[in-house]
Amino acid sequence: MKARPFYKLQFLNLAVFLAIFTFSYSQDEITGDGAKGYELFQANCTACHQIDGTLIGPQIRGVVDRVKEEGGVGREWLHAWIKDNKALRESGDAYANKVYEQYNRQEMLSFPSLSDQDIDDILTFSMNPEAGQEAFEKAKADAKAAAEAAKAAKSSGGGASSGIVIVGFFILSVLLIWILIRLNALVKLTRAEELAPDDEEVAFSFAEFINKYDKVFKLSLIALLFLTLFGLWKFMLGIGVDKGYEPEQPIYFSHQIHAGVQGIDCQYCHSSAKYGKVSGIPSPNLCMNCHKTIKEYKGDYYEEHLVESGRFASADDVKEFYTGEIQKMYKSIGWDPATNSFTGEQRPIEWVRIHNMPDFVYFSHQQHVVAGEKAILQAIADGTIPNAKELNLPGNSQVCFACHGDVTKMDELKMANQFTMGWCIECHRTTEVDMSNEYNSQYYAELHEKLKKEYGDGAKITVDAIGGLECGKCHY
Repeated sequence: MKARPFYKLQFLNLAVFLAIFTFSYSQDEITGDGAKGYELFQANCTACHQIDGTLIGPQIRGVVDRVKEEGGVGREWLHAWIKDNKALRESGDAYANKVYEQYNRQEMLSFPSLSDQDIDDILTFSMNPEAGQEAFEKAKADAKAAAEAAKAAKSSGGGASSGIVIVGFFILSVLLIWILIRLNALVKLTRAEELAPDDEEVAFSFAEFINKYDKVFKLSLIALLFLTLFGLWKFMLGIGVDKGYEPEQPIYFSHQIHAGVQGIDCQYCHSSAKYGKVSGIPSPNLCMNCHKTIKEYKGDYYEEHLVESGRFASADDVKEFYTGEIQKMYKSIGWDPATNSFTGEQRPIEWVRIHNMPDFVYFSHQQHVVAGEKAILQAIADGTIPNAKELNLPGNSQVCFACHGDVTKMDELKMANQFTMGWCIECHRTTEVDMSNEYNSQYYAELHEKLKKEYGDGAKITVDAIGGLECGKCHY
């Protein structure tokens, strides 16, 4: 009987030990979705990590067991490392600094936006990558099958309308056949060598009418000639004026997604606009700065009109279409997204040019984008640029928008302005020179004083005053 307190103490110790063990296990237990982990891995990690083998960082397979064996750390350490490895190293964590030194002091990107569950999903995928990828592809296939079923169900309801269209075409065909028969009968009548008395009287009366109003007919012919010449002149003026031109490109590239939703500056892709005449077409190498890791489109934005027009059944189909265009870019540059390596098989992208100045016109992007940036942005703000009302540019416009329109709202790029000589002259006559620039304020000081004397203190120097209308500036 006296031994009972001892047994009770043993049971109490056992209970405390089990509680502590259970708590520790639950803190280190990783429960995540491998399919979601595969998706997150593809979106965030493939620039530096492979499933098997070292890239910039270590392989992802077995990372949980590896850090446990090497550093005696687990789930919480991995969470801290992935979210902000720099802070973890600066805290004095020995294993974090060891890994940093082991991989040539190459600092890993921080991912504070990933939730604890997101990281658990990635770690679950790392334990069995094949199962995670298989589950992801199965879920994707199921979603696609469901979307196709919904599309089929929607299209099946159009049987009645199709029947009406068929009946309408049948009625129209009958009418056309009847009209052809009547025309054939009229042609046979006109082939007769002798006219009936009534037909002869009608023909004579018409000739008499022509002779009576001979002057009217001649004046009408002269007016018709002038109208024809005027139409020809208008047609000649329209040659090369392609406002609204919107060709189909070999790869569907949405400026609204890149420049609008993602907020990428125009000059990140068209960097040569700052240094020369042309803005340049970015190479796929530049695209790979982002798309080395962005292999699928997962954004919220999509073009609703593509669904409303019936081209695609749902938003998911549109997004899948965007993903397919990314794959086209991979094929052109020779990139295998599965292995994160180049194949060496490249195919040039044959972009269709939209803006192309005639050979007899000199235009420098550099002069407008760099030297004229402040002046053009002020003209946009003041609404003095040509076609300002139609363009309706936002207050935070980039300098490029003055000529190319608000590309952040264009999915397929189109020509926003006429780009005629008159259009350029109008811009030069209304755009004020940036006198806040030290070079301009000193170089045009004498001209400014002369204009003040002639037009008063409020006189402004516009581009036409500094040679913007001289023929040799653009035609040489």
